Amino acid sequence: MPWLVAGEHVVASLEIADTRRARRRGLIGRDGIEGALLIDPARSVHTFGMRFAIDVAHLDADHTVLSIVTMAPGRLGRPRWRAHSVLEAEAGSFQHWEIECGMQLEVRE
Repeated sequence: MPWLVAGEHVVASLEIADTRRARRRGLIGRDGIEGALLIDPARSVHTFGMRFAIDVAHLDADHTVLSIVTMAPGRLGRPRWRAHSVLEAEAGSFQHWEIECGMQLEVRE
């Protein structure tokens, strides 16, 4: 299972949605997620059909955090044109993990 790493610290387990079907489904229909979901490629997300609020981080091609927003269920997110992928986790997770704009993240196996 891949891991999300910030600096030298493992912050969360990671699921990767890198197929069309997985990207389209995302976290829809789930009651929660342990860890985070990386949607690659993606510039925006929505929360229609979701059962819980999420933190969303837009990442550039080097996995540097461009922006962070919290989205309630039933919302349409604004696209970030420089974004290459999107990281999703349960609302409050990014604050707990101390993920901030400008931080570079890494995916490790």
